[in-house]
Amino acid sequence: NVVNRTLGNRYQVTEKIGMGGMAEVYKATDSTLGRTVAVKVMLPQYASDPNFAARFRQEAQAAANLSSPYIVMEYVRGTDLKTAIQQRGNIHPRKVAEIGSQVCSALSVAHGYDIIHRDIKSANIMVQGDGNVKVMDFGIAQAGHPGMTQDSSVLGTAHYVSPEQAQGKKLTPASDLYSLGIV
Repeated sequence: NVVNRTLGNRYQVTEKIGMGGMAEVYKATDSTLGRTVAVKVMLPQYASDPNFAARFRQEAQAAANLSSPYIVMEYVRGTDLKTAIQQRGNIHPRKVAEIGSQVCSALSVAHGYDIIHRDIKSANIMVQGDGNVKVMDFGIAQAGHPGMTQDSSVLGTAHYVSPEQAQGKKLTPASDLYSLGIV
């Protein structure tokens, strides 16, 4: 447990705010910049797995151009889409279109850098109080560069994966758009 610990002599962890497939997410205070951040810490059982460790390092490098057992990122106030739907029910079609459009814009930027998210789902779409949307958790994202090994394992959330992802085939930007359509 890292609550009340200081990571990297800089990030004072205050509370656990989320749990993912291979990491826990904590709220922390950046003592250098005096701001609230989110810190993603790899679960110990995955730290010894070279494949998961490589994916985590790739995410860390993409997020902040660093390599460490944790990733510091923007702390986003808001509610993930899955929780919002569970709490408030169906979303008005106009709002659905607005959210979808913002997710498409975010994916367009990622795809422009040849990055496929690979895990678009309602829990990875944050809706902020002002209506702006953020796409979260590029933890299993994969860039189309030769530096990252391609393996045949299927990662992603079963209900949302495209047919080619479920079959372990090469993914394209259309794979993320398929998942967004399911959302």
